[in-house]
Amino acid sequence: MTEVATLGGGCFWCLEAVFEQLRGVERVVSGYAGGTVDHPTYGQVCSGTTGHAEVVQVTFDPAVVTYRDLLDVFFTIHDPTTINRQGADVGTQYRSVILTHADDQRAVALEAIHALEREGWWDAPIVTEVAACAAFYPADAGHQGYYRQNAGQRYCQVVIAPKVAAFRKRFLDRLRSPS
Repeated sequence: MTEVATLGGGCFWCLEAVFEQLRGVERVVSGYAGGTVDHPTYGQVCSGTTGHAEVVQVTFDPAVVTYRDLLDVFFTIHDPTTINRQGADVGTQYRSVILTHADDQRAVALEAIHALEREGWWDAPIVTEVAACAAFYPADAGHQGYYRQNAGQRYCQVVIAPKVAAFRKRFLDRLRSPS
């Protein structure tokens, strides 16, 4: 049986590129959630007026990778201490957010945040929003698998590739087998 996690931590291309490589992850879809407009377009979300965040919806096998494991990865591939910003990406659409699908996910997310704060991972407080996932809207096909299809593009080389490399080094034992 699979479960779903919905996470936002800046540009969805970065998150997608990492989670696709994690063993136990069956599917990653880039999209939008947490806003007020039904079926928003990329342009609408980028305008910052819809309230949506760029997110990934991760379908995973909890017998292989737990929800907490996903959150451990999530908190190492973005800065959860910046409000509405990840690097040069600025706006509410780039906020750090965990959109939960069940009460147990909410509890695990809050405990993960508290544990990281107790351990002092960052010099600033974690500002990651934790809320119920009301609706998820997949981005258009051009945004799916973006890093895999555009690895030579400058944004991919400068922004995404270093995150992927850091993830692969830190979580080497959790990578899916090459196919």
